[in-house]
Amino acid sequence: MREQPNVKIATDAIKAWQLTAHIYAFIFLLITIGAIVVYNIFDFLPIWIVFTLAGLTIVEWIITVFIIPKLRWRRWRYQVYDQEIYIQHGILIVTRTIVPMIRVQHVDTQQGPILKKYKLATLEISTAATTHQIPALLEEEASDLRDQISELARVEQDDV
Repeated sequence: MREQPNVKIATDAIKAWQLTAHIYAFIFLLITIGAIVVYNIFDFLPIWIVFTLAGLTIVEWIITVFIIPKLRWRRWRYQVYDQEIYIQHGILIVTRTIVPMIRVQHVDTQQGPILKKYKLATLEISTAATTHQIPALLEEEASDLRDQISELARVEQDDV
């Protein structure tokens, strides 16, 4: 059996994912408030639906902001070898992906405003079939890893 990858993503990934979850929870909260307003104006929703929606909003906020980002961070691992990239992630269902260097077409880094706030970047590895991501790496680490994978892929393709 293959040894698990042992390189973790940056711990600030938790903060970035929590901030993203806060934004989505806020949007869901606005929808809940809208439902309460609709209830008060038109009085066609049973009150228990409004309270259920409010309760679910609070539960959803707690789970997505405080629990899932930490679990997600604990499960994210990757390892770069000379001939392949091994990526492992998932909370309930663990996905293990091996990307052969010979299949790598190009490697990019991405950084949105939330990742930029925490000086993080996402590494994207593209093959002919799909794109694989390693999220929330430190900016310098993502840049170095991009260059390393690009070089390893170039060497691997030259050997063929």
